[in-house]
Amino acid sequence: MNDWPDAQPEGPRRMRHVQRPQVPPQQPYPQQHEQQQYGQGHNQARGQGRDEGYHPSFTQAQVSGYDSGYSSGQVYGGPQGPGRGPGGPGGPGTVPPQYSPPRTGGGAGAPDWRRRIKIGSIVLAVAVVGWSVGTYAWASSKMRNEVDLSKVIERPSEGDCTTYLIVGSDSREGMTAEEKKKLHTGSAEGKRTDSMMILAACSSGNTMVSLPRDSWVTIPSFVGSESGKKYPARGGAKLNAAYAMDGPELLVRTVEFNTGLRIDHYAEIGFAGFANIVDALGGVELNIEKGFKDKKSGADFQAGTQTLNGEQALAFVRTRYAFAESDLARTKNQQKFLSALASQAATPGTILNPFKLYPTLGAGLDTLIVDKDMSLYNLATMFFAMKGISSGGGTSMNMPIAGSAPQGSLKWDMPKVKQLVEQIRNDEKVTVTSNR
Repeated sequence: MNDWPDAQPEGPRRMRHVQRPQVPPQQPYPQQHEQQQYGQGHNQARGQGRDEGYHPSFTQAQVSGYDSGYSSGQVYGGPQGPGRGPGGPGGPGTVPPQYSPPRTGGGAGAPDWRRRIKIGSIVLAVAVVGWSVGTYAWASSKMRNEVDLSKVIERPSEGDCTTYLIVGSDSREGMTAEEKKKLHTGSAEGKRTDSMMILAACSSGNTMVSLPRDSWVTIPSFVGSESGKKYPARGGAKLNAAYAMDGPELLVRTVEFNTGLRIDHYAEIGFAGFANIVDALGGVELNIEKGFKDKKSGADFQAGTQTLNGEQALAFVRTRYAFAESDLARTKNQQKFLSALASQAATPGTILNPFKLYPTLGAGLDTLIVDKDMSLYNLATMFFAMKGISSGGGTSMNMPIAGSAPQGSLKWDMPKVKQLVEQIRNDEKVTVTSNR
């Protein structure tokens, strides 16, 4: 028996027809020429059933409208939207147009000047630092640190200023016979002091004090720079005798003993080095107040402002017989010229110009003899201190003189000398004057 209720077959149901929403016609996206060409060919192929153009993204099956049901995973159409779906321009498979992001900082392809300037500044800074370090190392390697001040005994206490003993010697080291004749140096063997001066670099003002080579001083006891043997005091003598006896170390010892001022650094240059520095600078401009001639030095100058070459400069600082004051007049000329030389050497036009800087440094450092503790920085400080004096930022003078002494020498005014030394040691403004 059939327990199931009688079931009547259900009539066929009519399914509601679902229509896709109509997409209003849109203006096509601006596309590349190649995309438009592809879209037209594809539409014509769909509409007419033949291939009007070839595009590598479509197979023959797609062009003919045949669907095999196999999907390669490749997406041929983009998101629905105007111009992207089946009804949009290009039909199925149309690749959406690609747009590059807009550039910042100007029009398309405009250079980024801010970045370029930054990189250029860094490169320039590195180059300047490298050049400076290289130059400093090169110049330091050429310095002749030959004078050992540690051999000087019984030294005065240190003061607040940095003091230099600057010596011009008559050394003819490295000079040919022709150069000796040209520079009127003669051919004497060995070397003697031709000029001596103390330069005190102080915060209160720089002071340059010339020490006449005919100054009458006491040669104190000393330890030989070569032998290491101690020698007793020699008594009274001209100052340049100390250098002749035992060189720079005894000269420093003698100056310290007679003045009570400690010498921090020593610098000495010979005839050839002095002339070469002047020539490397292209000459030194100087105002000569009164013309003079001297056969021994080769000097022949007219009054007025003129540029002196190396030969003329050496004659200017060596002349003594053309003046009534002899050595005192010469020391004043030496101070004047050295200040002018330093003023011209310590300028941006020389320091920043390698075609002037290297020849000048080379000419000076080849013959400049300094103490073992002198650095290139100390040497530069010395030149800038001399430059400050020439520009009115300091004092230049002769050691105060009280009168004559034995052997046609000059006697120092010791009360004034002690006052001068005390002012320099304490970094006070120098008020002492010299009457000669």
